[in-house]
Amino acid sequence: MTRAMRRHALPCVLVALSCCVAVTAGPRMPVQAAVPVESYRVVNVYPHDPAAFTQGLIYREGFLYESTGIRGQSSLRKVKLETGEVVVQRRAGLETHFAEGLAEWKGQLFQLTWQSKVALVYDLASFAPRGTFAYSGEGWGLTHDERRFILSDGSNHLRFFDPMTFRETGHVEVTDQGRPVTDLNELEYVDGQVWANVWHTDRIAKISPETGRVIGWIDLRGLISGGFKLESEAVLNGIAYDAPGRRLFVTGKLWPRLFEIDVIPRARE
Repeated sequence: MTRAMRRHALPCVLVALSCCVAVTAGPRMPVQAAVPVESYRVVNVYPHDPAAFTQGLIYREGFLYESTGIRGQSSLRKVKLETGEVVVQRRAGLETHFAEGLAEWKGQLFQLTWQSKVALVYDLASFAPRGTFAYSGEGWGLTHDERRFILSDGSNHLRFFDPMTFRETGHVEVTDQGRPVTDLNELEYVDGQVWANVWHTDRIAKISPETGRVIGWIDLRGLISGGFKLESEAVLNGIAYDAPGRRLFVTGKLWPRLFEIDVIPRARE
């Protein structure tokens, strides 16, 4: 091979090598499918106190138990589902607190506070105080699975607590296709999933408590009629599940209605 031929051959070799590198590069990472978005159908509509700044909501044996917020107006309530009548109410001891999420564990109610860093404990039947538990950070939503409390604090974390000691035992980060989902608010545990209101949205996130991944969304746009003149903070907040009857109830802060809904699968977004 002449010197001139070698000069022409060198660029060709380099081009060939670069082509080989491109061809033998590792496989592309698979693109994660979009998380399914579900719709809803209204089954029943019930009255709801339009002065109730709903922060926590659960259903037990025919009654709703509700935690309402606003410092100086916070309360714990037992509410008749069909009429919205408040049959038992407690405000004593809540004067200085902004009440938040609510959960029941073995005959006791646990009520979070927003910035007081304390959970208030009551007897389910009488609402008599049974003690308090301290925790760090803010309290937003509260629910539980078979063995632990699950708490939201407005971030993209779900935090786990021992129900007997309220000692924090772990947490997961909540993400949707790798992106953090923040402003997690009121919580409910439904069939092995944590369902969370996302503050100032009309969506409920369905979250795997093991991984923190959002595995579905429920789009509740249009649930409350535009005919109701609601203030900016009167947002969707409140999920209660009747597990034996498989009924789902939702409402919002200062909403005049509470809705029983069916969740309906919908085409992926």
